[in-house]
Parts: sequence; structure tokens; C-alpha cells
Amino acid sequence: MMERRRMDAALLVLFLVHLATALEVPLDLLEGLPQPPTITHQSPKDYIIDPRENIIIQCEAKGKPHPSFSWTRNGTHFDIDQDPNVTMKPHSGTLVVDISRTKAEQYECVYQCTARNKHGTAVSNNIVVRQSRSPLWSKEKIKPIVVQEGVSLVLPCRPPAGLPPPIIFWMDNNFQRLPQSRRVSQSLNGDLYFSNVLREDSRNDYICYARFPYTQTIQQKQPITVKVLNLDAINDTMAAFYNDTDLFSEDPADERKPTFLIPSGPSSSKMVLRGQVLEMECIAEGLPTPEISWTKNSGDLPVNRTSYLHYQKTLRIVNVSESDAGDYRCTARNELGSVYHTIHIMVKAAPFWISGAPRNLVLAPGEDGVLTCRASGTPKPSVTWAMNGIPIENSPKDLSRKVEDDTIIFSVVQTGSSAVYQCNVSNDYGYLLSNAFVNVLSETPRVLTQANKVYQVIKNHRALLDCASFGSPIPKITWFKDSRSSTLDGDPYIHHDNGTLEIHVAQAHHSGKYTCVAGNTLGIYENHVYLEVKDPTRILKQPNYKQVQRGRSVVFECKVTYDPSLQPTVTWLKDDGELPDDERLIVDFDSLTITDVTENDAGVYTCIMNTTLDHDSARAELTVVGATPTPAVVYERPDPPTDLELTDKKKRSVQLTWTPGDEHNSPIQKFLIQYEDSLHHRGHWHNLTEVPGTKTTAHLKLSPYVHYIFRVLAVNSVGFSRPSFPSRMFKTEPAAPDENPTGVHGFGTEHDNLVISWKPLTGLQSNGPGLHYKVMWRQKLMESDWTKVTVANNSKFVVSGTPTFVPYELKVQAVNDHGAGPEPAIAHGYSGEDLPVAAPENVQAVLLNSTLSEVHWDPVPSKSIRGHLKGYKVYYWRERSLHKHNPHHVEKQILTFSGNHTHGILPGLHPFSLYSFNVRVYNGKGDGPPSPTQQFETPEGVPGPPTSLVVTNTNMDTLTLEWNPPHDHNGHITGYTLKYQPAVTSRQVDIATQGWFIGLMCAIALLILILLIICFIQRNKGGKYPVKEKEDAHTDPEFQPMKDDDCTFGEYSDNEDHKPLKGSRTPSNGTVKRDDSDDSLVDYGEGGDGQFNEDGSFIGQYSGKSVSRETAEGHESSEAPSPINAMNSLNSFV
Repeated sequence: MMERRRMDAALLVLFLVHLATALEVPLDLLEGLPQPPTITHQSPKDYIIDPRENIIIQCEAKGKPHPSFSWTRNGTHFDIDQDPNVTMKPHSGTLVVDISRTKAEQYECVYQCTARNKHGTAVSNNIVVRQSRSPLWSKEKIKPIVVQEGVSLVLPCRPPAGLPPPIIFWMDNNFQRLPQSRRVSQSLNGDLYFSNVLREDSRNDYICYARFPYTQTIQQKQPITVKVLNLDAINDTMAAFYNDTDLFSEDPADERKPTFLIPSGPSSSKMVLRGQVLEMECIAEGLPTPEISWTKNSGDLPVNRTSYLHYQKTLRIVNVSESDAGDYRCTARNELGSVYHTIHIMVKAAPFWISGAPRNLVLAPGEDGVLTCRASGTPKPSVTWAMNGIPIENSPKDLSRKVEDDTIIFSVVQTGSSAVYQCNVSNDYGYLLSNAFVNVLSETPRVLTQANKVYQVIKNHRALLDCASFGSPIPKITWFKDSRSSTLDGDPYIHHDNGTLEIHVAQAHHSGKYTCVAGNTLGIYENHVYLEVKDPTRILKQPNYKQVQRGRSVVFECKVTYDPSLQPTVTWLKDDGELPDDERLIVDFDSLTITDVTENDAGVYTCIMNTTLDHDSARAELTVVGATPTPAVVYERPDPPTDLELTDKKKRSVQLTWTPGDEHNSPIQKFLIQYEDSLHHRGHWHNLTEVPGTKTTAHLKLSPYVHYIFRVLAVNSVGFSRPSFPSRMFKTEPAAPDENPTGVHGFGTEHDNLVISWKPLTGLQSNGPGLHYKVMWRQKLMESDWTKVTVANNSKFVVSGTPTFVPYELKVQAVNDHGAGPEPAIAHGYSGEDLPVAAPENVQAVLLNSTLSEVHWDPVPSKSIRGHLKGYKVYYWRERSLHKHNPHHVEKQILTFSGNHTHGILPGLHPFSLYSFNVRVYNGKGDGPPSPTQQFETPEGVPGPPTSLVVTNTNMDTLTLEWNPPHDHNGHITGYTLKYQPAVTSRQVDIATQGWFIGLMCAIALLILILLIICFIQRNKGGKYPVKEKEDAHTDPEFQPMKDDDCTFGEYSDNEDHKPLKGSRTPSNGTVKRDDSDDSLVDYGEGGDGQFNEDGSFIGQYSGKSVSRETAEGHESSEAPSPINAMNSLNSFV
């Protein structure tokens, strides 16, 4: 038996695939065919009504004959005629309850509609009618709340229970929404939670509002006053009542690790139905404010269905499925620790169809069939059957019918067995009720495809010949060609289940007459169609690249071959746009001629040959080069045309004739015809058309609802003539618009609206009085009905209450008093953007060096962006240097990466520092939530110079150096390198007390004085000395480089009298050898050399100043400075 059921089911599937269009659709098209009732429209199962409006309970059905209707209320017959407030619409089962004389609550019941004719009875769902309710807030006196700064706080809302539940939001006295953040947010039940309170949270207008959507009413709770005090303020306040006793002697609220405010305990559980929205929330208190993160213990969160609300505190999963069951963990974390809560989610399911609701059966007498009502749910639903609204066990017995759980098997059905069967699938969470009829018919075949229809296809393309049929039993389709010598089977013919014949690659010999024969046991029906296989359209000679001088002419050829029965049309484009409206461009069937070429004519020209079946195109480029200008020939302008006359007047056209004026030795090249619309734009002349100078007649195409006055101007090589005298007025009759507004755009200015804008028609385009616009919109890809409004005297319309950032299809149609314009084209737009709700994930930083880091992240799903993706922003800041003495740095920096980036470089970082960063996506509305803040440490870098260097305690042979650490350690300072070199040396001979030495020194001093006077005189005369030349050769007087060849200093000047440092020596070769170390104090100073002063102290770069050039020049004739044999290196380690 099970094998038989499987065979029946398989046969039924093939049967229904064929009947999907061949049987069910024709029942509505063919007169006289009986059909049991089918419910086509009904009110929702849970029907909430507005108590201020009449109650309308929908019930529509079709059938032949047209069905009659009746109702039950709360399970018993509802006698409509006995209730004066209830009427039923004609030819319909829809009830209308007039509540003007009664209360809506009297009609809060369970209703069910029945539609019946002689072939069966269909029933609707149970429609539960309830009126919406918006009860008042209970009166209560709310005491002010005084809290200590830093503690957590919950402001309860507890709105009145409404139907449906109200929408909750918090506002102040000025009806401004209270700002929310990670610290302050609203829970799902409407309460306002503070993770920790601050002094600025003090205010007296925390007001909870409840908006009831059906009645569009808003109610508010009494304002709540919150006062946040620090401990000093609390002690001062309480001391007045308790003899100045300091009640709060402990410190202010300490920083503390997070704890959950909701939910309570370590774990909780929640049940959700399949297909619904799952919302889980975790709100924690702590100081600093905790951050919330979510994970699923047994797998990953569904990326495309998951979003985060209320600053990550709410996890939202839409369209829940069984795979979403399991344990979810929310973690609250701050700098002091973390805490987590586990939420166990159970997914149940109201009944849902596995392979669709049962389908109608159309059977011939003696045929077999199967009705299947296959559904699933959690827990597993039960299936019950009814026939014509009566439980099937109580229905008349039928030997051809057998019920097996969710299947009814029909065997050898007989005429008169037509009925409507109801399948009811239910469990604890809902039910499904479906009507499916079995219609037993005996009908001869009919072919519904138009007779003698001609199909045209291009050679080597696919051809499809239709043969839609109807009959009971199901007709068998057979195809023949021309003489009907044999059926069309096998290659190249393909037979489809719906009767269509396909030729995959059509050739010329496939052209001809085709016969479709539909036959069953009651007869046959023939239909003839014709196939014409056409030659393709091909461009034989394509336009070639052209280079032409300015002022010359150029011709692009475009010769085409095509099927003689398909006359092609030629279209030329310039740079993929329309050709300019210029008489210099002459379009023939196989060529384009451009005369008097200018630079603006340069570009790419495309030739397109179109037929009704195919097209071909080719393109070529035109380059314009300069030419030697020729002298202009002076001519006079022509005289204006005269004798304007209007003839052959029609609704939208008129013929204009005129007499040309004197050409004045320059042939007239063309005539320009202008018009004035005295109805819409009196006093303004507009260009209408141009005609060649050889013509004196023009057939003018006109627009409706215009009062035309014409004039003509002649043009020769000199220019335009004066305008002719105006013609008589010609009034065209009004008509419906010929065109619709252009520039239709859709965008949002708020997250829940859609602004539809367009470019309005001009008065000339209106074609008649009473111009207005029919604005239509619907969500894209939902195949819903268009919503329509009428807009006048405006070019935009705002749709409110839209979902955030969803695509819409838009249409704007022009309408006037004489009708509507053509069917408008569909434009596309998006409703308003909102801030992104998700942060980038998998954020990580990769250090490149001590000052450069690269941040990587995963892109945010487009659904969570809720707008046009603008890019990503990396917020980063230097927390502190890793050196223990350095202070904190919290100045944040932002790097913006436009577009869909997944990484970015952070430049200019400080070495040896701790950095924090997070990443946010942003759209046109603003920034999304930040990713969890992460940190990285930059490695050590080169330290900065010491902040100061001071020389103290100078003696003849010793001195003391003192310095401060560098401002930027950039790591752990491991030591300092001190390098020095004496500026002057001499042999160590203590002869200062010798008499002869004193005399010698006095003589030398006198000689030096004389030399100085001579040098001074020579310098004033412009003398130039070697030292001066060397100084001029150096651009930077602060820097004296080392020579590369001998490692000596290029030049230095000593200070004052070059007194040598005690213990120094002068080498005989006059050179200075460098120490083994490559560094010296010179490297850390601003100058090029270091020197000692007279008293043995350091001068030069150590003091931040260079040696005076005057001093150097003044001592030029003194003894030469003596370098030392070697520089001493002094290392001091800390």
C-alpha cells in the first residue's frame, strides 16, 4: 500500500506540474466550467480593530456558480439579518459593522466565514476580532530619587497594558529624546538603566512615554526627579537632620567590576517560535562602564540575521529557525574584571507547510488523485480533515476516498464527487487551515494559445512555440510540421510539460506551419502557429577612425545587411549619448556626415542598427586638428521673412508658410521658426524647429493646450535676420499628458521616511489644466500592491513610517483634467538611513615598526550598516608611555578610510607606548558602535636628546657636567655616551713665574695689539682673509663637518686666547685622530665642534650657541689652533 501511495504521489506531482497553467488558470477564463468555491481574501486570524472606526471583516471567494456566504460567531450561526448594525457587501461575504450606534467591544468575538455553491463549501480561518486599547496611566506620586555618584540606577516605566503593546521611549519636558549610551540605555520592557550615575544625570524631567500605534495616542508617566550627589553634598544635606553627623565617611563609589542588573543569576532560559524575532538583553552595572559582548556556546551567530541594539546590550535574531536553539553567553567586561550570563534558548514552531498547502485537483471520471497536507512543527502537529466544512468522519461515506494521516487518496472518482476539503494542522502554538477542492470534470480538449500566431526568431537563436491547453482528462500534446507526415520528436525538438515546443538552434529550414494537437478520451483540438526564421542584422562596413581639419567635412559609413522582411532603423550616438541637435550632422541610412567640423565634434561615434528582433553596432573615433584660418568674407544679414500663413490646422499640427526676404548676396542657409505661448509664457519666444534655406514651408508638430504665435528668422553666413512679424494665434485643444516627470528620486531624510522627488512638468508639458501627480511606491522585491497618493503644486512627497534603509520602487505619473499620462517607468530609491548597529569584528593590530601599525578588521554586513557604506573610522589614542614616569595621554585621533576597506595604517605612533583603538563603520547618517577596544604596545625606539647640559665646578684640570634625561625616553634608558675634545693644547711647561717669560709675554701682547689694529684697518677696506673665505663656503655656520680623507675637522675657531687645557699635547702633524667610538658630544649638539673656554669649561654646542664669527675673524692673525692627538670618550651609565 505504501508503494502504491508513492506511485500515486509521483504521478500526482507530474500531473499537477502540467495542470498548473492548463487547468487552474483557465477555470477563471472559460465560461460555463463549474468550479467549487475558493477563498481568495480574508481578514487575519488575529484581527485588531480601531474602536473609532467601523469594523470590516473581509471574506471574498470565487467559484462557478458564484458562492453564497454565511458566518458563525463564537462557533454558532450568526444571523446577520437580525443585527441592524451588521451588513454584508453585495456579491461578497465581507461584513461591515456600523459602530455609530453601539460599542465595538460588543463585537469582540471569533468569526468564521463559509462560502458555498452546489459543488462544495470552503471555510475561512477563525478570525479573532479584538479592539485596540490604550488605557490611561495609573495616578501615582513619584518621590525624588537621591543617589550617590557612581552607583547604578533603574528608572521604572511600567506602562499600562495595551493592545497591541505600546512603544516606549523616554523624553524630557521639551519633548526631546533623552540621550542614551553604553552607560544609559532603555531595556526591552521600557525601564531606563544607568550602569553608573554621574553628576550631569541630575534632572527633574525623566518622563516615560507610551505610544499606542492603532489609536495613535501618546501617554506619559509622571516626571521622575533624579539628584546625583557626591559624598560631601550628601553629608552636608544629612547633617542638618542628624546634628551635623557625617553619615557617609567612606570614599566615593569605588571602581568595581561588572554585575548584571538584568537578567539575574548565572543563567536563564527563553522560548521563541520559529520565524519570529528573538531578542535577548543583558544590562550590567559597574565602574568604569562595562562593555557587553555576545557569543553562542555551540556555534557561530547567524551573520545575516543578527543585529545588536541598545549599544550591544540587546542581541536580535530575525526569522528564527531550529538551528538558533542553544546556549548564548553575554559577557560584561571593564578594566577590573568580567562577568557572564548564559541564556538557554528553546525554539518551538507553530505548524508550517513543508511543500506548500494542498493544491486543487481537477480529475476526469475514472481517474485517480492525491491530496497531500504535509506540514511540520514543534511539537509535531496533528492533522484533521473536513469535507465541505464537516469533519470527514461525519461526512457521507465515499468508497473512492481513503484518508491516511496527512493524505487523501482518490481512486476512480465519479461525476458528482466534487467537494472542497479542509486540512487543519495544529499544535500548541497555532494552526494552519487550507481549502483544496476536488473538481470532477469531463471536458474535451481546448487549446488556449492564439490561433495562427506568428513566431519570429533570428537564425541560430532559440525558438519557443506555445500550446497552452485545457481538458479533463489532461490532454496529450502532439506537434506536427507542414504536411503532418510525422510527429516532431527527438533532436532538434524539445517537448516541455506545459505543451511548449522548443527548437534550441533555429535554422532557415525550420520556418513553416506548425500544428499543435491536444487530445484526450473525449476528443481532439488542433491549433496552427507559424515560425519565421530571420537572417541576423550585421554591419558589413564599419565606420573607421577619422582625423580631419577644423572647418572640413567628414563621413562615417555604416553599411548593413539584414533580413528583407525586417527593415532596420539606424541610430547614431556620440560618446554614448544622443547626437547634438545640429544641422551640420546629417544622418542617412548608411552614413553620418558632419560638415564644418569644430573641436566640439571630436569624440567616439557609434552606429546602431536595430530591428524588432536583434541589433548590431560599431564605433569609430573622430579627431579634429587645427587648420589655417581663411579671411572672412563680409556679407549682409538677410531681411526678415514676410507673409506668414497657417494652413492644414489639426489637433497637434499646423502648416506654416512664408515669403523669404532679400538675401543680400549671401544665400540663406536655414530658417529658424520660433513660437510664443501666450497662455503659459507670454512675451517669451522659444525655438521650435529649423528648416533648410531652400524651403518656405514647415509642417509643425505641436503640443496640446498651448496658444501658439509663430515667427520666422532667416540665417545666412553673416547671421540672423530680424524676426518676422508674428503670425495669427493658433490654439491647440487640451489632452492628457504625453509624458511623465523625470528625475524621480527616492531618499530618506530620517530613518523612518522616504522622500520621493521629481522634476515637475512645465506648463507646455502639462497638455491641459488641473495638472497633478499620482505618486506610487512599494518595497522592492516584495511584489506588494502599489501605494498611491495624489500630489498637486509640489514636486516631492514624504512617506512616513518606512523601515530603515530598504529599497523601494517608485513611479510618478502626470495627470490632468483630461486624463493620465503614459504608464510611468519605475525608479528606485532607498528609505532613510540610520546609524549602523554592528561593529567590525575580528579587529586586530599588526605592528610594522615602532611608529607604524596596521589595523585589520572584517567588514560589517550590509544589513547591519543600515545605509550607504561610507567607510570605516579607526579611533586610536596613546594611553601612556611604557616608561613608568610618563603621564597618561588620552587625546584621541581618528583615521577615516573611505569605502569598503578591511585594513588601514596608523602612522606617527610614539615608540615604547601603550595604545588603545577601536574601529567603527559609518554611513551617511553617522558612526556605528565601536568594536571592542583593543590595545597594543609599540617597541622601543631611539631616545630623544637630553633636555639640558650644564657645566659646573670648573677647575684647571677638572670640570663637572650635569644633564637631565630626554623628554622622550622611547624605551628603557641604558646609559649615556659623553664625548669631548679640547679646543687648544700646548706643552705642559710651568714657566708663568719666570721673569723673562713675563717680559716676552708683554712684547708679544704689544705685537698682537699692532697686528689687530692693522687687521681692523684692512677689514674696513674690504679685505678678505682665508678664514672668511672658508666661512663663506659653509652655508650653516653652526655646523663644521669632518673631512672624509683624514677624519679631521674641516675648520673650527677657538675662543679668546686659545689657552690650552692642562695636560694636553700638540701633535707635530697638526691632525686629530678620532677615538674608536663613532659618537661624540658633537653629534648631540647643534654645532659642528666642541671647545673649551679660557677657564677650561665647555663652550660652543653645549651651550646651544655657536662661537662668534667676529671673534674668529679678529684672531685670524693669532697663533693657529692646535688640535689634539686624540679625543677622549667618557661613558656614564645609569
